[in-house]
Amino acid sequence: MRALSRRGMLGLGAGAAAAVSLAGCGGLTGSDDSGHADGSGGDSVQGGSKPKPGPTARPIGDGSTSHTGKQPHQPAAPRPLEPGQTPPQFVVFSWDGAGEVGNGLFPRFLDLAKEHGASMTFFLSGLYLLPESKKRLYNPPNNPRGASDIGYLTDDHVKATLKNVRRAWLEGHEIGTHFNGHFCGESHGSVKNWTPAQWRSEIDQAKSFVKQWRTNTGWTDLPSLPFDYDKELVGGRTPCLLGQDNLLPTARELGWRYDASSPGGLQVWPRKRQGIWDLPLQQIPFPGRGFEVLSMDYNMLANQSLNSTKAPAHNYPGWRKQSAQAYIQGFKRAYETNRAPLFIGNHFEQWNGGIYMDAVEEAFRHIAREKEKGADVRLVSFRQFTDWLDVQKPEVLDKLRTLGVGQQPAGGWREFTGKADAPGAGPSGNAA
Repeated sequence: MRALSRRGMLGLGAGAAAAVSLAGCGGLTGSDDSGHADGSGGDSVQGGSKPKPGPTARPIGDGSTSHTGKQPHQPAAPRPLEPGQTPPQFVVFSWDGAGEVGNGLFPRFLDLAKEHGASMTFFLSGLYLLPESKKRLYNPPNNPRGASDIGYLTDDHVKATLKNVRRAWLEGHEIGTHFNGHFCGESHGSVKNWTPAQWRSEIDQAKSFVKQWRTNTGWTDLPSLPFDYDKELVGGRTPCLLGQDNLLPTARELGWRYDASSPGGLQVWPRKRQGIWDLPLQQIPFPGRGFEVLSMDYNMLANQSLNSTKAPAHNYPGWRKQSAQAYIQGFKRAYETNRAPLFIGNHFEQWNGGIYMDAVEEAFRHIAREKEKGADVRLVSFRQFTDWLDVQKPEVLDKLRTLGVGQQPAGGWREFTGKADAPGAGPSGNAA
């Protein structure tokens, strides 16, 4: 698993005082097409038969991607909240890297999402579709040509990644970007130090590796990806949650709708930064500890085993339970109070015996059961959540933002959202 052995895992995110909060990265399998996506609007899910792109697919460029029509298994169009209505509880599960190295994690979670009619976001690292033999096609800002702090995949793993990304989109999931070389830390080459122009170069290259994998690999016997990546790509997450300030001007120029790179967010309703929805990882309860932890598997690992990915196994049962309960308590806190969306970040990794994958699945099933018991819970992608935000009345969103972490609306939701006024809030809820 070369993609794992050479992966740079350290990267500071923000956490509560005294917490070790880090943001690692990764991505790592293949299956069939079909599935459903949960509703970001409020109506029932649009199901349907297996897509048949064959004669309707129109190749784009070298045929690495193609036009296949509207994405299958999307929810009905979202609607604005009505006066007195309780907001849905949105939950976004997202995956950094989204590559396949033979550990079966990509299809495991595609199967899980399909079982519960959910959508997720997969932040694809562009290098995961570039063969190592062609690595000099990558010219990373402030780093040597072909350099990368994550490993290049084997040819078989590139093929498996293509298969899973194709399946994911056809089942209603979003394909975002995790950029390319994953350069973190404090060095000159770190993404922390990139200019807006250098971010533009990195994004252009990430897109090109997706849009030209057929040329770069020479493989002509594999099906194209069933989407136009220029239109599909509307958001991403930076390596180690670094560099957002200089990324945002470029993201706005490219027409991106959101960014999920901000560290240290709170469980409150989001706002825009520089015209882009800022959808951060969030501080959530960390059972048994006196601080909160960022809502990502690697940040839990960093606090439990101090960055070791192979700690003594006797710790695993307790750590797995603690991690699952962190997600579950974060969900419960939001659902029972301000209904702020919950954003969860993960990696297709077997760190510490795979306990974080098990914890994420346990939390996902817990949340899905609440939805299936009748709770207004939406398991959606970032793009679908952004669709919902964009149709809401600005004054309603402004008022939702007045609710702090764990704060219930005074007088209940009927009274709280029944009033359109939002004293002291700006007309758009934007920050500079």
